[in-house]
Amino acid sequence: MKSELIRDFVRGCRLDEYLFWDDELGLMPREYYGYSKRIRCEHTLVFDVVERAQGRVAGEVALRIGDSPEQFYLGHIGYHIDPPFRGHGYAARACRLAAPVFGALGYRFAVITTDPDNQPSVKTCLRLCCELESTVRVPPWVKEKLDISDVKHRFLWTVPNG
Repeated sequence: MKSELIRDFVRGCRLDEYLFWDDELGLMPREYYGYSKRIRCEHTLVFDVVERAQGRVAGEVALRIGDSPEQFYLGHIGYHIDPPFRGHGYAARACRLAAPVFGALGYRFAVITTDPDNQPSVKTCLRLCCELESTVRVPPWVKEKLDISDVKHRFLWTVPNG
């Protein structure tokens, strides 16, 4: 299943087609990265989050597949919504649209990490009904290697079925 999913994603990058969509947003595959030595994850799938009516890119969502000490602090999902598109719940919607990737790979939970003071990201996690698993200090070697903040909230998202 994993190789079929990756092939579909890579094909989607070449075809400029939505892999997942709803009435307002689409996730268009943008970049695929295989194994990363830097974060030691198996695959990273980066989607553009597109506002379908106008065809405008509103941001991105990255899915990091695998587990490593570095990924413990980065999480499985990273997202960014550009300023003109914020305040519409697009990050949470993009995560929900991408959920079938995690389901197909057998994940029951995905981790999303945020800085404690990043209220929009915390709000996204709450919209997804994530549970705050813990607040952790980032070890200096991870902070230096990944250029991330000192403290992270680790949220667990129960991946929806289907």
